[in-house]
Amino acid sequence: MTDEVTTETQTTDPFKGMADMMVNAAQAVKEGSLDARARVEQTLPQVNRFVARLVYTTSYTLSYGVVFPTVFVARSIPRENPIVHGLVDGAHAAFDAIDEMRKRKQDAAAPEVQA
Repeated sequence: MTDEVTTETQTTDPFKGMADMMVNAAQAVKEGSLDARARVEQTLPQVNRFVARLVYTTSYTLSYGVVFPTVFVARSIPRENPIVHGLVDGAHAAFDAIDEMRKRKQDAAAPEVQA
């Protein structure tokens, strides 16, 4: 009995191996991008809630820090005295000045529109 050893030679195409590697790499990139997209879709609402809460808290703190001392000082001054009358008259004068500036601006812009 003779043992026959058969050797089969496989001819492998180097381009096929390279093509298989490129297909595998493309598949990995595709799966990675899908995974990244899923993570972004999960994370985005959490980030939105965090930013909204940050903006709300900052606005609340700022408004409280400005309004509370202003109202406290305004309420501590008696109403019928020269300081309050001066503040009220000054506020009315400021509103009148703003109205006058707006009127002048509209009057100056009116001839340009007609031309």
